[in-house]
Amino acid sequence: MKKKDNIVLIGMPGVGKSTIGVVLAKILGYKFIDADLVIQEKTGRLLKDIIAEDGIEEFIKIENAVNASIHAKKTVIATGGSVIYGKEAMEHLSKIGTVVYLQLELPALSRRLGSLKKRGVVLKKGQTLKNLYDERIPLYEKYADIIINEHHCSIKKTVNKIVGELEE
Repeated sequence: MKKKDNIVLIGMPGVGKSTIGVVLAKILGYKFIDADLVIQEKTGRLLKDIIAEDGIEEFIKIENAVNASIHAKKTVIATGGSVIYGKEAMEHLSKIGTVVYLQLELPALSRRLGSLKKRGVVLKKGQTLKNLYDERIPLYEKYADIIINEHHCSIKKTVNKIVGELEE
């Protein structure tokens, strides 16, 4: 695989993209960007407030635009779980970085997540975590250059798996 400048972490909410991203950046000597924080900074609002006030479609438009405009070098970019709905964002991120899908089975994810509303998770009316999971998995797999299964992995073990894959 051709080495790209950045590493882009994608996956469901709760898989640890931000936490793992920070540790990975430290190990590699890279910078770190949390795309959700960039969205909050650019809009001056919390994700959950954007979703509550403007609706899911508008949030996805904002997320798509912000992610499509990220310019970075030697950076680990942790994206929001819904980034994969933004075609322009994913094309841009795939161009500038190696896309790593952090994969976790539904029961483990469910235990980690707790309240979805408080987290600013993009859930349509009546949608369950399982529906969301089933809808997103094919999209994560479509865009992933590397898939890391986090089953029974600590943060350290997940980071080591990513580093190992990147070095191959």
